[in-house]
Amino acid sequence: MTKGLMEFEVGEQLEMFLLVKTCTKGIASNGKPFLSLVLQDRSGDIEAKLWDTSDQDEQTYKAETVVKVNGDVQNYRGRLQLRIRQIRPANPQDNVQVSDFVETAPLSQDEMMSQITQYIFEMKNPNLQRITRHLLKKYNKGFLVYPAATKNHHEFVSGLAYHVVSMLNLAKAIANLYPSLDKDLLYSGIILHDLGKVMELSGPISTTYTVEGNLLGHITIMVNEIGKAAEELDIHGEEVMVLQHLVLSHHGKLEWGSAKTPMIKEAEILHYIDNVDAKMNMLDRALRHVKPGEFSERIFALENRSFYKPTFHN
Repeated sequence: MTKGLMEFEVGEQLEMFLLVKTCTKGIASNGKPFLSLVLQDRSGDIEAKLWDTSDQDEQTYKAETVVKVNGDVQNYRGRLQLRIRQIRPANPQDNVQVSDFVETAPLSQDEMMSQITQYIFEMKNPNLQRITRHLLKKYNKGFLVYPAATKNHHEFVSGLAYHVVSMLNLAKAIANLYPSLDKDLLYSGIILHDLGKVMELSGPISTTYTVEGNLLGHITIMVNEIGKAAEELDIHGEEVMVLQHLVLSHHGKLEWGSAKTPMIKEAEILHYIDNVDAKMNMLDRALRHVKPGEFSERIFALENRSFYKPTFHN
């Protein structure tokens, strides 16, 4: 079995095909241009520097290009980095394609859609059920393949749908412990809270922000979409405004990008569920290639902390 990128250790040399995830131009202290590349396969990604580059190199190694790389894995300021010895773009004879290097959700699209459909089916409030079904159908194609973010959590193909499924399962368990929670409202808020990302982000591979994403953001986009859906379906109940509030407040704090702080019980719990699932995904991904008894790389989104993997874990 071929060794994955993240299975190489510091000091090892690798020679393999990888996908350019991002390519950023910089100027070194000697005034010469360089490229900062993030290279990936299905096991994860690693940063690499390409020195003394030309304008042509920037085009040759742009995002979504498959390259063959020979290099050494190094430790640079506590993070893995690849020192490139040789690099070239893949050619047709190499018989490789972008999809070979892209991480995908651990569940199939059909399985995730089946689970989400069941949660919608269980809703007893017709207004919430109709709005949720309408918007999920409208944006279903993107929803099933987009990541949940450009970085930090669920940043892989179908990550958005997988994030929603995980949150729904967590919500079901919490709602059973606290039966005063309105499950219909909570489920609807979870399914729709990040759906605006299919317009905020560019797509599932080498994801960037669209103009709409930069200017409006997924929260504003989805609040508008809920309003439009309610008009099209001729729904005028308070559920529309309350559902919009769940979307507006799901980041929890204004300094975290929330338009409003949660003022409804289901909005508060939605924020916590979102946070728990995102952080568990970050931790699982950071620790999956860490050996027992060692620490992970620093995780910027978790206060730049490193996490230890105990030796007694399975």
